Formats: sequence, structure tokens, C-alpha cells
Amino acid sequence: MIIKKKGPIKGSMTVPGDKSISHRAIMLGALSEGITEVENFLMGDDCLSTISCFRSLGILIDLESSSHRVTIHGKGLDGLSTPANHILNVGNSGTTIRLLSGILCGQKFSSTITGDSSIRKRPMGRILTPLEQMGADIISANNDLKAPLKINCSDKDSLLSIDTNHFLRGIHYQSPVASAQVKSCVLLAGLYADKETKVTEPALSRNHTELMLSEFGASVTVVGNTASLLPRPRLTGRRLNIPGDISSAAYFIVAALIVPNSELLIKNVGINPTRDGIIRVCQMMGADISLENIRKDGGEPVADIFVRHSNLKGIEISGSIIPTLIDEIPIIAVLSCFAKGKTIIKNAEELKVKESNRIEVIVNNLSAMGADIRATYDGMIIKGGNPLHGATIDSKMDHRIAMAFTIAGLAAEGDTQILNPECVNISYPDFFKSL
Repeated sequence: MIIKKKGPIKGSMTVPGDKSISHRAIMLGALSEGITEVENFLMGDDCLSTISCFRSLGILIDLESSSHRVTIHGKGLDGLSTPANHILNVGNSGTTIRLLSGILCGQKFSSTITGDSSIRKRPMGRILTPLEQMGADIISANNDLKAPLKINCSDKDSLLSIDTNHFLRGIHYQSPVASAQVKSCVLLAGLYADKETKVTEPALSRNHTELMLSEFGASVTVVGNTASLLPRPRLTGRRLNIPGDISSAAYFIVAALIVPNSELLIKNVGINPTRDGIIRVCQMMGADISLENIRKDGGEPVADIFVRHSNLKGIEISGSIIPTLIDEIPIIAVLSCFAKGKTIIKNAEELKVKESNRIEVIVNNLSAMGADIRATYDGMIIKGGNPLHGATIDSKMDHRIAMAFTIAGLAAEGDTQILNPECVNISYPDFFKSL
């Protein structure tokens, strides 16, 4: 894919449904009684992997790709059935493997969950620890704290004569990391526990699981950074309209900010406060950005985002805001190259264990384009103002890298070549068409 300097960016647009919410809609729809109808579902590869897994678990799911509509015929908490050969494959989806593991630990059948070569390199110890504390028999098949993960129900079989409803222990887990995937895994396992399950984080991560559990009828309480769930709720199917993904909108927000004379309206974007860090960072940098038509849909705050080309200043990005924008750091790094002064990104070690080591990949690729940037242990330091020039960008098959550097190419002199651009299918199949 060759990107040339271009502009201005003008008009109005929408972005695909939120990836995180789309995953959770399938999971909770499957565990609910009755039908769940989902509008604006993200037809990206990761979310389709979640559908594939639940179909393997015996759930009927109707998919209308052209209209982004999904219908899930839920069977209740205990309605899942043994997958063929006891194996589930999540493809490249970290959300699917971590959240589904929590659900599988509450089932009456054994299973193995695995994924592609990238998933098999990503750390799973962060979910194994709390699940083991809950009494789950879950192990890393290769004893390396990575996938494949084997979930054994043999110990549960001996419990069947005692209590068929309580396979797991409710715990209060003190998570060492602010991770929505860890928190969600524990809460979903807590659906099958014997008593209340709690998760406390060092900072508040995205809260889509808590909001959606409440929408489906679970008893969820949130106090500060602690989420609590009562076990064995009766979940009931419902209609969901998924807001546009702010992570997808971020690329176009930045495009409008860095390409001269641009102005853009992005409609129907989720602005959940656990996800809106990109908006706050843009505001702190001096961006001309505003939220219009603010409303709620299915418990999630939604707005239209209006943004104009702006003169920006460097800032420090660290601490509690990091979990609210961790997926947007690649495009924030691009944005920082066009800001006056120094931008420091800290406390972002999580970037090292995404689809690629994003700290390394961001720094290497922006350096190749002429940016003044250096890596630190937990982030990077960027001195803005150096004109960018075209370069060959190795996406490392990381969708967020490919999209971020496509936007960089719009404001760089010469041609920018994106290698393996098809990886955008993971979260935004129509990205290049939209652009």
C-alpha cells in the first residue's frame, strides 16, 4: 500500500462498531436466555473469531455482514456444549482468549483454547493466576504461561453430586495491572462462582463488561477501582446498538489535526470515560476538538466528534490516563511529531505485549520517517517539529501500526509504503476505503 501526501481532510463519516463491545455482546448474548439482537457489530477478524468460538460451543448465531447485524440465540449460563475435539481457536484475538477462558472455567466440560502464532506468544499468566485462585484447573499446555491453555473439568465432575451450580470460588482479586481483559476474565468466571467476586485494579481500565453485565441483568457494583459481581444471575437477551469505536475514530481525528485546512465530523462515536483518553490528550495539546449531540445508548455514552486542523504543543502522557488510551498510543506518537516541543509517554509497558512490541515498532518506524524519537523502558520521548518523509513501514502484521503510519504518510513528504496492510482487517476492514 502506497500513501502519498494528501489533503485537506473534510466531510463527515462514521466508523465501525466498537471492537471491545462487539466481543462482549456475543459472549453475554450467548450466556443469556432468549434472543439478543446486535446492530452495528464490528465485522473484523477478531470479533468473527469470537462468533466462531461460540458457534463451536453450540450457540446459534445469525450473521448479516452487509448490514452489520448479528442475532444470538442464547441458551443461558449453562447452555454451552463441548466443542469438537474439545478445542477452540481464537485466531489473533487476545480479547477472545482471555475473556472466554474465564467462561470456560465455569463449564462442565474440558476444553483447550489456542490461537495463531501471535497469540501463542502473548502472556497468559495474568489470567491464570486469578483463575487458579478461584479453583479453576487451567494450565499452560507448554508450561510457558502462554497459549494453548487447557481447562480440565475432572475435579468438577466429583462436585456434580454436591452442587452443580458452583464450580468456582468467589474471590477478591487485587490485579497488579490495570487491564480490562484481566478484570473481565475474572468477572465472567465469577458468573459461575459460589459467592461474590471482586476485582480491584491500580487504575480504572475500560468498563464495558461491567456496563453490559448490568444491561443483561447481572448485579454489578463499582466503587472506585473495584468491580463486584454477584454469582449465578439470570441474564436475559436484549437489543444492542454498538457505538462507533473511538480507537478507529482516533486515526481520523489525528488526520484532521495534522493535515492543513482539514475539518471533520465523526458521528456516533463511543466516548466512555474509560476509553476517551485520546480526546483528553488532544485537548491538552491544544486541539480544536469538540463533542456534539452527547447521549447514551445501551448504557454507553455516545457523541459526534468535530475536529479541525490545529497548532499543537507537546505534553506528558502518563499515570491513570494510560489505560484509557493504550490502543491509541501508536497514533498519538504520530500526532506528537506535529506538536511544538517535547511529548513524553510513560507507564505504557503494556505496549510491549500487544500484537507487536509497539514501543519498538513505533520508534523504529517514526525514526525511519525522520522523527526525533527515542524509546524508554515504559514508553517514548518525541521532540516535535521535524518534518516527516516517506519510508517503508513494516507493520509487523499489527493493525494499529499499519493504520497509524498510513495517517503519518498523509502529512509526510514523498511516498510511504505500508507492508502487510491487510492486517487492518483485524479491527477496521474498510479503513482504506473510508480514508
